[in-house]
Amino acid sequence: MPMSRGAFCDVPLTILFPHLLAADVESMRRTAHAVDAARGGGDAAEWEWSVSHAGFDGPQSWTPVILGVDIIERAGQGDHLEFLLQVVWTDRGRLAVTAEVNVACWCATDHATHGVDPLSLVTGDETSLPRAFQAGAERLATWLAGPRNADD
Repeated sequence: MPMSRGAFCDVPLTILFPHLLAADVESMRRTAHAVDAARGGGDAAEWEWSVSHAGFDGPQSWTPVILGVDIIERAGQGDHLEFLLQVVWTDRGRLAVTAEVNVACWCATDHATHGVDPLSLVTGDETSLPRAFQAGAERLATWLAGPRNADD
């Protein structure tokens, strides 16, 4: 099933994460707003979500993304940066928030996408989904505030 897309205000958080309290939903909305602000330019990010991934269906050969944003910074025809923030299922049925910068390069010797400085926080007794989401978003905002040149 394809991912739905839109502004964060369109994300059905209580369907994707039925255990969230109203304060948790509001916290995640504030956090997403901070991601939009970090992007600059005044445009809201386009978020993706999948209601079909909301329930854990057991370990998969792929990573079921429940919610995420993918911000691509292109620099002409060459390499580009991809800033990711996602909520996914782990193989053990726990929610995890991942944040990562990918450098998509056209190197002759190592052409591929290279992950840089990934962050992954698994939710549980110590870390709630809203806290993990906030930590991932803060990391993403820091990257967005930095140089946006893939060569860096």
